[in-house]
Amino acid sequence: MPVAVAERPPQQRGGPGGDAPARASRRRPRLYLLDGIRLLAALMVVLHHFAGTHRADRPGNVIWDRPVSELMPSVFRVASFGWIGVEIFFVISGFVICMSCWGRTPKDFFVSRVIRLYPAYWFAVLFTTAVLVLLPGVQERLRLREVLFNLTMLQAGSDVPHVDPVYWTLWSELRFYLLFLVVVAMGLTYRRVVVFCCVWGAAAMLAPVSDFPLLTLVADPSAAWYFIAGLALYLMHRFGQDLLLWGILAMSWLMGQLELGERVEYEQVSSWRGAVVIFTAFMLLMVAVALGYTDRIRWRWLVTAGCLTYPLYLTHYLAGIVVIHHLRGTMDPRLLVAGLVAGFLVLSWLVHRFVERPVARALKKGLESSFVRLRGFQRAA
Repeated sequence: MPVAVAERPPQQRGGPGGDAPARASRRRPRLYLLDGIRLLAALMVVLHHFAGTHRADRPGNVIWDRPVSELMPSVFRVASFGWIGVEIFFVISGFVICMSCWGRTPKDFFVSRVIRLYPAYWFAVLFTTAVLVLLPGVQERLRLREVLFNLTMLQAGSDVPHVDPVYWTLWSELRFYLLFLVVVAMGLTYRRVVVFCCVWGAAAMLAPVSDFPLLTLVADPSAAWYFIAGLALYLMHRFGQDLLLWGILAMSWLMGQLELGERVEYEQVSSWRGAVVIFTAFMLLMVAVALGYTDRIRWRWLVTAGCLTYPLYLTHYLAGIVVIHHLRGTMDPRLLVAGLVAGFLVLSWLVHRFVERPVARALKKGLESSFVRLRGFQRAA
């Protein structure tokens, strides 16, 4: 999930309903707060996996030597709601993807997604596999051919296990990108994005009762409404609020709270009311971002915080619980969790600095050359 610079909404030539792709008249300040929210969401997920899951709270679990609710009850009560960070990711992704590809071509969109997603992901697959090889006995590692297939990021669509279970969210992201690519190819306008939200929402609503697996696969009803909320919020940010956008946002909240209830039943450690309160508070914060109330927040360190989010999410889970298993009993569990989180933050910065940035530059250069060559063949034909 990238972070891009927002643009000033156009105010001329027919307003938001025009069919031509709208272009900004001047630049708006970077939305620094989004970077901070992304890192906060990632830390929520990390804390949940280390100290707030049902698996970690079962007697005799392989992570801790005792139920985590006994080892650190206060941390457990907070961490048990950390899974909501994933839903927060999806909302921010809808907002940022719409923002970053406005006025760009499908080629630009494709290149930006490849160079953003794959470098850190390739490192995470190899890093996690190496940890499972070097520290066995906690989680069985996949066979080599399955690890290699994971490098495609398409394993969920081929029924191949994930190297790390947290990769399941990437499958939802990829489906969102493919769907939104259709709108990007047509040219982004207010009207087309609104229609996309309505059509996708209708498909997500019908999919669970349709008994049509392909519709369920494409519509992704468990995540669709969070992405739709992000798209509506960005339209508010770019074009201003109106009743239609508030209606889409309200529908997204209503459908989202139902999905939250299902997640609560799956997680078995938190309450529906608490989850809805946290998610609602986040949505209100995103409304404040969309309407410009947080534009004065321009702390430079938030940019670095945002860069840590993706590597942190990809690397922390299996490697982290393996380390916890081997070090439990050697120190206070709260100190162990804090040290582990700090260690993964440092690792995330190193991945961003020495993996993501150089590999992304090389990938972008290669892809741009490939598309130039492709256009050359097209002209020759």
